[in-house]
Amino acid sequence: MSENTFLVEIGTEELPPKALRSLAESFAANVTAELDNAGLAHGKVEWFAAPRRLALKVANLAAAQADREVEKRGPAVAQAFDAEGKPSKAAEGWARGCGITVDQAERLTTDKGEWLLYRAHVKGESTEALLPNMIASSLAKLPIPKLMRWGASDVHFVRPVHTVTLLLGDKVIPATILGIPSDRVIRGHRFMGEPEFTIDHADQYPQILLERGKVIADYEQRKAKIKADAQEAARKIGGQADLSESLLEEVTSLVEWPWC
Repeated sequence: MSENTFLVEIGTEELPPKALRSLAESFAANVTAELDNAGLAHGKVEWFAAPRRLALKVANLAAAQADREVEKRGPAVAQAFDAEGKPSKAAEGWARGCGITVDQAERLTTDKGEWLLYRAHVKGESTEALLPNMIASSLAKLPIPKLMRWGASDVHFVRPVHTVTLLLGDKVIPATILGIPSDRVIRGHRFMGEPEFTIDHADQYPQILLERGKVIADYEQRKAKIKADAQEAARKIGGQADLSESLLEEVTSLVEWPWC
C-alpha cells in the first residue's frame, strides 16, 4: 500500500439523485484544480458517488510542494532614493511588503537600467497542511442550487453531513470539514452492511466499502450492474428491459447495493 494515496469521503444523508453525478464530477474537477494550482504533483484522480457519499481517491500525491526561488523586482534605483540617498516611500513600501529593509535588497542590472531586487528561497508547504482548505474550498464551489442547514449548526450543504474521512496513506489528516472532525470512520448500507466501520488505509477504498458496507461506491460499476441485472431479469421472462439513459442514471443514483 502506498503512503501517497489520498482519500476523502463525505458521508451524508441521501443526496439528490438527479444531481449526484454532477456533484461528484465537479468535486473531482475542483480538487484536481486545487492540487494543480498549488503545484502538488499527483496521479489519477478517481471519483466515487453513491446516495449517501461523495468520495475521491488521488494516487501518487506528492508529500509537499516543491521548493522554489522567488524574485520580486522593486522600483528602479534612480527612483528608489532621493538626492541624499535616503529611500523613497515607494522603495520602503516595496521592501516592507517583501519582509526586508531597503538596504537588504539586491540590485538587478539590465540593459534598461538598475532595479531593487528581492530574492528568496521558499520552502514548499506540506500536502497534509494544504489539503483541509483545498477540500473545504472544493466543496464550497459545488453546483448546489439550494443549500440546507441542519440542527443548531450554521453549516450549509446540499444534505446533512455525518462523517468526513480524510486519509493520506494510513494517516488521518486533522481537519474540520462542514462542521465534522475528520476521522477514519465510514458508514455502510443502511440495512445490508455494517452500519459503521473504520478504514485503516486509503488504498482499501472502495473495496472495504463493498465487502463490509455492502455499497458499490463506483458509480459506473453500479450503473453497469443495474443495467445487466435488469436485462437478465427481462430475458428470463422472455422480455426486454426498457431502460432509457435518464432512468438508468436516476436508479444508479438512488441505490447503493443493487439487487435484481
